[in-house]
Amino acid sequence: MIGFSETQAPISQTDETLSSGSDCPASTIIVGLGNPILGDDGVGWRVAEEVHKQILLDPALGKDVVIECLSLGGLSLMEHLIGYKRAILIDAVNLNQSPQGSIYHLSLDELPDYAAGHLTSAHDTSLQTALRLGQSMGAQLPEEIIIIGIESENVYDFSEELSPPVAEALPKAVKSVLNLITSEGKSPIQGVNT
Repeated sequence: MIGFSETQAPISQTDETLSSGSDCPASTIIVGLGNPILGDDGVGWRVAEEVHKQILLDPALGKDVVIECLSLGGLSLMEHLIGYKRAILIDAVNLNQSPQGSIYHLSLDELPDYAAGHLTSAHDTSLQTALRLGQSMGAQLPEEIIIIGIESENVYDFSEELSPPVAEALPKAVKSVLNLITSEGKSPIQGVNT
C-alpha cells in the first residue's frame, strides 16, 4: 500500500492510500478500484486521485475521509472497509444498461451478486458474500456502501489511457464523489447519470 503524506515516501507500488491530511480517525473510506494499466479499468483510481487533489485544495472537504486505490476484491476488499461507517467504492462496471461513460449511483444491494468489476474475483468470493462473512464474525463494517460505477467496455486493453467516453465521464464522477462526502446523510442520488 502506498501511503502519501508530507513526510512519508511511497512504500509499495501495488496499492495506494491517499491521506486527507487529518489526524482524526476517518468515518468514510473512498476506494478507487481497478488496474491503472488496463485502460478503462483504471477509471476508479483516476476518480479517487482527482478527489484527493480536490481535497488537497480544500481540506475541509475531506476532514473525515480516507482515500485508497486498490486492485483487489472480495475478502481483501472487505478487510479494507473494517472500521469505517461509510464506504464509497468507485469502479469500472459493464452492466450493459447505458452507454459507455454513464455513471451509476448504486447501493451494494442494487448490484448483482456476481462479477462486477473488482467487487469480486475468480479466486475469491464476491464483496457481498465477504461482507456477510465479516458481519457474522463481528467485523465493524460500514453501515452504508455506495457504488459509483462508470460503464466501461475496454477493461482488458493494456493502456494507461481511458477511452474518450470514460475520460469524459471523469469530472462528473469526481463531482458525484465530492457531493457524497459533503452530504450529511445517505446518498441522495440513485440510478444512472449520463
